[in-house]
Amino acid sequence: MTEHLKRVEMLTEALPYIQEYKDDIVVVKYGGAAMANGSLKENIISDLVLLQLIGIKVVLVHGGGPEINDVLKKIGKEPHFVDGMRVTDADTIDVVQMVLCGKIGKELTALIGRQGGRAIGLSGMDGSMIRAVQKNEQLGYVGEITDIDPTIVLDALDNGYLPVVSTIADGGDCVYNINADIAASRLAIALKAKKLMLLTDVRGILRDHTDENSLLPTVALHEVPRLIADGIITGGMMPKVDCCVQAVREGVARTHIIDGRIPHAVLVELLSDTGVGTMIH
Repeated sequence: MTEHLKRVEMLTEALPYIQEYKDDIVVVKYGGAAMANGSLKENIISDLVLLQLIGIKVVLVHGGGPEINDVLKKIGKEPHFVDGMRVTDADTIDVVQMVLCGKIGKELTALIGRQGGRAIGLSGMDGSMIRAVQKNEQLGYVGEITDIDPTIVLDALDNGYLPVVSTIADGGDCVYNINADIAASRLAIALKAKKLMLLTDVRGILRDHTDENSLLPTVALHEVPRLIADGIITGGMMPKVDCCVQAVREGVARTHIIDGRIPHAVLVELLSDTGVGTMIH
């Protein structure tokens, strides 16, 4: 009986959040360690399907860095990075497009279907959803977003689909590779999403980088410059925070950096009082 009561309490706690987010758009960016782990992948996908079934409009934006690296190595090509960004020559952009739009995109849509959801795979090329120009010559086919047209995503949502978006962009006469965090942030803004959730492989923003118990559960925009100056936000966390800050400034109510390695992290963050990561608001 105690176990039954706990389950009822969890559902009761979730109810106001379900009511708040029903019919709203939530953009989830997914990649990294959580994507490479099969059981975590099923956890995350089941979370997204549950959200879809209770009336929340979910958009999944995915990366695929480790898988791209694996394919490049299989064809004898060593991945190269400059300032954390992939150098993408003509051969590499073909691999990026194949892995993101083909292998990963189709795997995710199929997994959503097996879990009882309805998904459709899209890329930034479809409907010229994401348009970009070259970021710089040194990086090759890496793009900087110039425009987002969310029409095709909105059409998919209106027809009951969960869009699974691969982050390549229309460059006019070529294809560009786009950072998935940036693409998710810009798409959330264009969709007027209620929430943006970046799944990563750290707990969130930590006051002490060596202590996962020093998580900052909430950060207001005005606190970000001080946290950067104090060296609390640094390194790989900087671009993620930048994406969240831009999204909030341009109308996304709340953004979250959460640890995708935690089972059912999306549900806990979205439908409970406590949450599991850092919310930037």
